[in-house]
Amino acid sequence: MIVGVLTEPISGENRVAATPESVKQLVGKGLKVTVQKGAGVLAGYADEDYKAAGATISPSVDPGTLDVLAHVRPLAPATIKKLKKGTLTVGLMSPASEADAVKALRDNAITSFALELVPRISRAQSMDALTSQALVAGYRCVLEGAMRLPRFFPLYMTAAGTVPPATVLVLGAGVAGLQAIATAKRLGSKVMAYDVRSASADEVRSMGGTFIELELDVAADGAGGYAKELAADRVKRQQELLTPYVSAADVIITTAAIPGRPAPRLITQAMMKGMKPGSVIIDLAAETGGNVEGSKPGTDVAISVGKTGGSITLVGMKDVPSSMAYDASRLFAKNVANLLELMTKDKKVQPDFEDEVVAGACLTHDGQIRHEPTAEAIAAGSAKKGKK
Repeated sequence: MIVGVLTEPISGENRVAATPESVKQLVGKGLKVTVQKGAGVLAGYADEDYKAAGATISPSVDPGTLDVLAHVRPLAPATIKKLKKGTLTVGLMSPASEADAVKALRDNAITSFALELVPRISRAQSMDALTSQALVAGYRCVLEGAMRLPRFFPLYMTAAGTVPPATVLVLGAGVAGLQAIATAKRLGSKVMAYDVRSASADEVRSMGGTFIELELDVAADGAGGYAKELAADRVKRQQELLTPYVSAADVIITTAAIPGRPAPRLITQAMMKGMKPGSVIIDLAAETGGNVEGSKPGTDVAISVGKTGGSITLVGMKDVPSSMAYDASRLFAKNVANLLELMTKDKKVQPDFEDEVVAGACLTHDGQIRHEPTAEAIAAGSAKKGKK
């Protein structure tokens, strides 16, 4: 069977779905790997290294000749239509927002596996791309904040006086948030963190952060380790209680997300008014609506604060894992290869839908949408169009 890896078509996406290391793994299982010429260049992987690992390098790859297509970003409907019936795809698919692509996968009888659907269980951790890419994002957010903050992160005691450490506030203690806490601590800052999930307190403390306790009188633990959306009155109360911590922070990093929904609003313009001039907010959720009011993906926004005419910098993050494409690709490609290896038997990729990991990650198969929430959302959307 031929596994194909194409150059990612979206501008700004520097990652690649396979590395020479992951190619060796797949070839070792008896699969043939074809890599489009230059597919790994932006991530720092040369064609010669892929070839040495056992891959075939081709100037162009016809998707219709592949048995398996590995990809990073969601496939475009036009690409999906070029695939032959029964082709298997593995990559990120964003099923909640890519309805046209999901329909194309269904209508063309493609067996697709969306890595964001991989069950969050112990034996599937090596295939969990959301976790691996969030690790990269959390680390990068701290560096972006440190570069923009006009002061040191660590404590310095010098002959000229003592420089106090910066205070970093992390909102959202999932994988990205915990990595942000750990990185900020390594840089020597004082770190506080908050998350609505009850299990987060111990995780924050284990990373060296101080957990913020807010009296919301509500549990917000959702399925798969994610948070549930709060009611409007609880959101307002949360914002009120967080305001003093926002005002005291030198750097704020927001990472909160709810699968299939816009990012929860954690910080409003009013909450920012009490921040010190020169402070920085890094909004990792800017591409999904933003945790911070006014954030724009890929843009730094200056917001006036205080009475002196000073401002803070609000950074809307975009394509964060792609900014560290070498290691982000290394982790992502390993996620892809591990899932394919799980499904490979006798040198063929043969999904066993009795396996909970395989079944959980499958988005479409045999002309059906197997992920019920996605199927329901698409059916509801089609019904609304029919009424117009």
